[in-house]
Amino acid sequence: MKKFALMGVAGFVAPRHIQAIKETNNELVAAFDPNDSVGIIDSYFPKTHFFTEFERFDRHLEKLRLEKEEPVDFVSICTPNYLHDAHIRFALRNNADAICEKPLVLNPWNAEKLMVMEQQSSNKINTILQLRLHPSIVALKEKIANQSNEKIHDIDLTYITSRGNWYYASWKGSLEKSGGICSNIGIHFFDMLIWIFGDVVKNTVHLMEHDRASGVLQLKNANIRWFLSINEQVLPESAKKNGKRTFREITIDSEKFEFSDGFTDLHTLSYKNILSGNGFNVSETLKSLELAYNLRHTKPEALTGDFHPMAKLPITNHPFFK
Repeated sequence: MKKFALMGVAGFVAPRHIQAIKETNNELVAAFDPNDSVGIIDSYFPKTHFFTEFERFDRHLEKLRLEKEEPVDFVSICTPNYLHDAHIRFALRNNADAICEKPLVLNPWNAEKLMVMEQQSSNKINTILQLRLHPSIVALKEKIANQSNEKIHDIDLTYITSRGNWYYASWKGSLEKSGGICSNIGIHFFDMLIWIFGDVVKNTVHLMEHDRASGVLQLKNANIRWFLSINEQVLPESAKKNGKRTFREITIDSEKFEFSDGFTDLHTLSYKNILSGNGFNVSETLKSLELAYNLRHTKPEALTGDFHPMAKLPITNHPFFK
């Protein structure tokens, strides 16, 4: 049984990590979050020591390591994106392996420096790239790998996940803290596509707003028109009629790629792989981190030539930005 500490336990994705720790028969001994709405811990680990102040959390882990000789083996990081770098370093300084949510960091050079720190440590940095473990996506990668390397696939990626007004008042609505839409909700898809279809050859940005982004991405074996949004107003009518606030669709050579199911156990599977020494390391995140960074720093071009059709939708500024 391994001992875990979890940072950002009040966050949206933290319950998946708590469940993964439980389902892999390990123990959550300490947790930290400035927000104290963490009652979900009781359903899994009611004896977990919880802290709302980082300094006391830090002291507790140090006492476990130095005084009780019961150090934590892993620190799971579900904190805001801009803090991942510092919290990964914190894990390594506590002689623990890090398990960090996406995006690992916001800037490629931060990842490169973490790789240097990891080499000087006896511990590992793992990142969650759960789409690489999805059965349908694994099958797609195998299918593409068995085809001619010269074939260029035409792909449309559309991902809309509606967010309410709270989003813009939180760290997620801050470009400096979240990295914007490309880092916050697009990073998994960019990683998946690069993993399957090869390295980035060229990217064109047509739209980069607070609530949506779009462009054309050329990979070694694919041309991809992509559209990301958190604005419910751009949901297709079919989704609105069914009361859905999320729309996710990928078409490959005009055929819909279905991967709607199979998401429920991916964090647990991620943890199983990490515990067996097969987690995804820092170097495997670099290409998607570089892409997301370049996208948010690229000046949008006019809608000419090929572009995602939803990039033409009218933009209404959110009241928060007026």
